Amino acid sequence: MHPLLAATSADRRQPRLFALDGLRLICALAVAGYHFACSWRLDGVRLPAHFLPHGAPVLIYGFLGVEVFFLISGFVICMSAWGRNVRSFVASRAARLYPAFWAAVLITAVVVAVLPVTTGVPVSGVPSVGGVAVNLTMLAEPLNVPLVDTVYWTLWAELRFYLIMACLVGAGLTDRRLRLFGTGWLIAAVVLPAFPGAALQQVVIPEFAPYFIAGMTMFLLRRSPSDRWLWALLAGCWLVSLHHVQIRALELRPGFEVPARPAMVLLTLAYGVLLAIALGATDRLSWRWLGTAGALTYPFYLLHQRIGYSLIRTAHTHTALPAWVLISAAVAVLLAAAWLVHRLVERPLAPLVRRWISGRRSPRV
Repeated sequence: MHPLLAATSADRRQPRLFALDGLRLICALAVAGYHFACSWRLDGVRLPAHFLPHGAPVLIYGFLGVEVFFLISGFVICMSAWGRNVRSFVASRAARLYPAFWAAVLITAVVVAVLPVTTGVPVSGVPSVGGVAVNLTMLAEPLNVPLVDTVYWTLWAELRFYLIMACLVGAGLTDRRLRLFGTGWLIAAVVLPAFPGAALQQVVIPEFAPYFIAGMTMFLLRRSPSDRWLWALLAGCWLVSLHHVQIRALELRPGFEVPARPAMVLLTLAYGVLLAIALGATDRLSWRWLGTAGALTYPFYLLHQRIGYSLIRTAHTHTALPAWVLISAAVAVLLAAAWLVHRLVERPLAPLVRRWISGRRSPRV
């Protein structure tokens, strides 16, 4: 999901946008807060007051973190793809996605086997060895194999977007082609839901396409900020996104009312923040610790849900600590685990994966 790994020559032509790293970590923490505070059950029964009775009505809006991830992905993947050939693009994406994912799948499988949570949470059961093997391909969802952690569903959406981008890279990325494609994709995303079951649903990704397109459009606006077509396309994406997020909020049904208006306001704020970043408002921001925050985002997201449930449920069973302490401790442990995955797995393996796919024999990244 979630872009910038540093450092091929194509990447160096683009500045490192540290504000994006901070925004991504905020989104990951928001999703974790939503899962831990609002998706919790005890003894298989959802409590009327939930696990964090006062925090849940606010943390519920953390579900928007996924939408903002896709928004950021549209921007960053487009930026990363510019000036590459298909093989280089595929190599960069595989190097970014797979090493941390392999580690997360294996770690999650081990933790849920040692600390199983069989009742009381949205995901349960110990994955089989065969299921783990299929999950490692990142194709478990299209192959109808149970996900080791249900948060992996977003990766299938990301992979489809990457496939679309690879086709565009192969055709030759230009501002005009991307603008025309984005317009056609948005129209298809609006029209296709009227034909449920259509084979193109899997390709068009209508429920999340507006976010990817909006991110791509913001990248083009960074290059051509006075292009009226792009501003109109971005406005169209925003309006369609508001419609989708309103539906998403109404479908949550956590046991208390979830007004859609705050979700629409928060999503609009996210559009505004990313647009400001795209137009250069934060280009001079150079806080290096934000780069570390961004590096933790992807492994933290992959690790947080099932392992977090296992840690919180086990601690809840054996201690009398309040819920906010358990959740805060679980988040701290998961951030530390994410850092270890980044340092011990991503850093050494990503260059190897990139070189293997790109066919380079040189040790240079």
